[in-house]
Amino acid sequence: MYDIPSLPYSYDALEPYIDEETVRIHYELHHRGYLNKLNNLLNKISFQKNYTLPELIQHIDELPIEERGEILFNAGGVLNHNLYWQSMSPLKNNHPVGNLSRAINEQFGSFENFKNEFIRQASLMQGSGYTFLVINTGGELEIINTSNQETPYLYGLIPIMALDLWEHAYYLLYKNRRNEYINNFFNVVDFVEINKLYEENI
Repeated sequence: MYDIPSLPYSYDALEPYIDEETVRIHYELHHRGYLNKLNNLLNKISFQKNYTLPELIQHIDELPIEERGEILFNAGGVLNHNLYWQSMSPLKNNHPVGNLSRAINEQFGSFENFKNEFIRQASLMQGSGYTFLVINTGGELEIINTSNQETPYLYGLIPIMALDLWEHAYYLLYKNRRNEYINNFFNVVDFVEINKLYEENI
């Protein structure tokens, strides 16, 4: 069955931008909750294939049709949260590096343009979901929103950076000030990790 990576930093490492209580609840209850539901669903159908989670998404049509919606929802919840935690750190790696930096400059004109567009897209998100930086099928960078726990892998896109916009990701600290949370994401974003994902997938 599937598992989730250990949180790559302590619960309080992202303070003051994301508080310890939110990280603890988010990781231990929400993230792990999606994992447990996914594994239970797969046990229920006696799933035996040795797919990675992205491969499971790509082969969803092999699973019983009546279970696909819930499996996609919970698999997306695991994948999206895995990437969300990986997209951040307390290390202040908050400026693009390497090939990712070059691609951002080529496609968006500058890091500031990219940052402003990412924030703009995130601010347009209605309800629960995520803003992602993805590598599209043409090998280019694209900023997209998905609803609920929908994963970009479902559309053949490779996500390399994720911002969780569900209320549980920010509400204890920010209340209704979601745009403040969106802006503060760039104080804890880790472009060294994001660049690694970019270089592994281009």
